[in-house]
Amino acid sequence: MKVVVIGAGVGGLAVTRALIADGHEVSCHERADALRTSGSAITLWSNGTAVLHALGVAYDDLGAPIDVLRMQRGNDGRPLTDVDVAQAVARYGFPHRSTPRRDLIRRMADGLPDGTVRFGQRAVGVEQEPDVAEVRFADGSTVAADLVIGADGSRSVVRDLVYGGDPTRSAGWATWQGLTEVDVETARSRIGLMIIGPEGMCGLLPAGNGLLQWWFDRPWDPAAPQPPSVTAMLKERYGHWASPVVETLAAADDEHIEFFAHRRQKVRRGWSRGRVVLLGDAAHTMPPTVAQGANQALEDAWALARGLRTTGDMAAGLAEYERSRIKGARLTQRVAGSEMTDKHSRRLARIPDPLISRFHTRWLRMVSTILNE
Repeated sequence: MKVVVIGAGVGGLAVTRALIADGHEVSCHERADALRTSGSAITLWSNGTAVLHALGVAYDDLGAPIDVLRMQRGNDGRPLTDVDVAQAVARYGFPHRSTPRRDLIRRMADGLPDGTVRFGQRAVGVEQEPDVAEVRFADGSTVAADLVIGADGSRSVVRDLVYGGDPTRSAGWATWQGLTEVDVETARSRIGLMIIGPEGMCGLLPAGNGLLQWWFDRPWDPAAPQPPSVTAMLKERYGHWASPVVETLAAADDEHIEFFAHRRQKVRRGWSRGRVVLLGDAAHTMPPTVAQGANQALEDAWALARGLRTTGDMAAGLAEYERSRIKGARLTQRVAGSEMTDKHSRRLARIPDPLISRFHTRWLRMVSTILNE
């Protein structure tokens, strides 16, 4: 079967690898002129690394392992809760790692046949007949295929054909994030920090080689302009917080801070229409608050390839893909869309460590397809 994938992000590269391994003729079309290396770091939970293992993508040397998520107060640094996420590693046999997004993208692109990923091709529309689908690009070129996979993110062009428009809306929160070399113990540890206070939330994760993945979440009005200096805004809001927040802010600079507006949607049925199907954020845009976005895209890629492989029929395979994934995607979106770890983190801090650690292990299976195999 000839397959065209739109988008060379995590989900697009994953499904490209999976379908090539199954013997399909696949091309992956990316609007950028090269692999996109923005996005700071990605947290890979056991479900994400399980998919990488199934795809034959080595990950043991990517980033840094995460064994504990620690919640603490911003003003004085007092620990509140430790989530022993290593329990899930022992249960499922796949690790948690925080890694620069650029390193994961490069690793997933490595080994693809020459010419598989085609850059500088911005999709502007998709049309289909009963026996073929055709993608139009901004440069006037077109490509025809038996199946078109929209893995083009939260601003998907392909989604317009399937859903009839953009179903997402603002979640009222935003993230300012960075990936910086910071000389603090957290960057050398296996512990991630979730730091809370009335000003908002700060997350810190080791990302390997002395790098620290950091982000600040706070309520945000889409109509509000960006501040003249994001660094100054963050220091004014969080500068009085305890270590290691103050050291992280000292190492930040406006040039390397990325802004991410949280968007959410109701995960509806109908991820495919004829010969066009959606994957990852194109199918189910969600805020980053539970760090499952990339993992859910990986799950989608694995499940889509499996559905096509096991049914031997495109229509049946697309139906099986959606059936196997919609429950986990809906649950993830519901929790992420509530901004629970931002708005209600004090409630989480009251849950005993053993209980919340067991729940985290169970949660990963609840939102996963591959961990239930």
